[in-house]
Amino acid sequence: MNQKIKLIKNGRIVNEGQIFKGDILIEGEIIKEIAPSISPKSPNVHVFDAENNFIIPGAIDDQVHFREPGLTHKANIETESRAAVAGGITTFIEMPNTNPQTTTVEKLEEKFEIASKSSYANYSFMFGGTNDNLDEILKLDPKKVAGLKLFLGSSTGNMLVDNPEVLEKIFSSTDLVISVHCEDEGTIRKNTQDYIAKYGDAIPVKYHPIIRSEEACYLSSSKAIELAKKTGARLHVFHLSTGKETDLFTNKIPLKDKKITAEVCVHHLWFTDEDYDKKGTFIKWNPAVKTAADRSKLWEALLDDRIDVIATDHAPHTLEEKQNSYTKAPSGGPLVQHALPALLEAYHNEKITIEKIVEKMCHNPAILFDVEKRGYIKEGYYADLVIVNPNHPWTVKKENLMYKCGWSPFEGTTFKSRISHTFVNGALVYKNFKTYDVGAAKRLTFNR
Repeated sequence: MNQKIKLIKNGRIVNEGQIFKGDILIEGEIIKEIAPSISPKSPNVHVFDAENNFIIPGAIDDQVHFREPGLTHKANIETESRAAVAGGITTFIEMPNTNPQTTTVEKLEEKFEIASKSSYANYSFMFGGTNDNLDEILKLDPKKVAGLKLFLGSSTGNMLVDNPEVLEKIFSSTDLVISVHCEDEGTIRKNTQDYIAKYGDAIPVKYHPIIRSEEACYLSSSKAIELAKKTGARLHVFHLSTGKETDLFTNKIPLKDKKITAEVCVHHLWFTDEDYDKKGTFIKWNPAVKTAADRSKLWEALLDDRIDVIATDHAPHTLEEKQNSYTKAPSGGPLVQHALPALLEAYHNEKITIEKIVEKMCHNPAILFDVEKRGYIKEGYYADLVIVNPNHPWTVKKENLMYKCGWSPFEGTTFKSRISHTFVNGALVYKNFKTYDVGAAKRLTFNR
């Protein structure tokens, strides 16, 4: 199945704002040639017929929680990267709030070692900042690590960075992209206590976006942006959830020149607070899914380029954990297998073009994080490729889920588009609900 030379024929290639008919020749890990028609020059070429379906670059997910080490009852790098390639995501950047946390160079390298043996998708990891690990941050090699993650609200263990002096030192001391979770902890604590006083542990989940409010998000993100402007730091604000926050960002500068960028996640583009009654804690995320008006403004900012990247914030918990009462049910859910199909629904509904999906999920993460030779369909680039059949409906069911946690907020949803093939570094790793363990994934390198 994984011969050295492969030829993908008859595809509609989506790349850099264009769709064009063409063939792609892969030699080893690399795209060797892209042309309107390529004929096999040897009987040893494995030919794939794309059958006039879309061929897109593999998506780069800049925010996932794969739970390894320490939380592997929920998920691990092997299971979740397998689900990722089934969803057309060929590269992921994983977060540091595992157990132990990724807050020393030694722990960071231990995660790279785990991924080198078990990941189906290309991988890198964020390094976690704390109130007391600046020395470790300064040891990082910017060519070998994706960036720095700071929790400015809602964290586990000691990863909440709430010392203003430390924050300013970190912002002033590194050229790495600083990615932040922005929710004001003081506001959330006060709101939580108010609702516990009224309801005890049985707070109706519909109040989640009022507890983790627009005010909490805006207060934190506006402060982070103010600090980035003061220090000249390279800031990336994760998972915007409010319309108000979108006004903090600009589309007047090309992405490669932006110092302050933003991401939106699939669940904030799909669900609204009207879904809590039906979905309950299964759509409990931090930041919270908010109003239909917020969702509309997030779409508007995504399409006009104030928001630069679409990600998943894939964060699985067990079914048992999610079925707890509001105060005990953890926030987060599994998304990597269904993010691209969900966005393709928006394409079918004429809300977004497929070229724009590719820009936000493939090209822009590569630009933003300086990922080397990925995120595009170009000669000389790694052959991370996905064939998408836009007219092959399928329904999300327990039987076709690949997440270790065994549930999805999309269960029962019928998607019109199906990912038929995923290639990672030229190797076929997924085809029509079957994965192939080929050890093709590589550690990301960064062109810095």
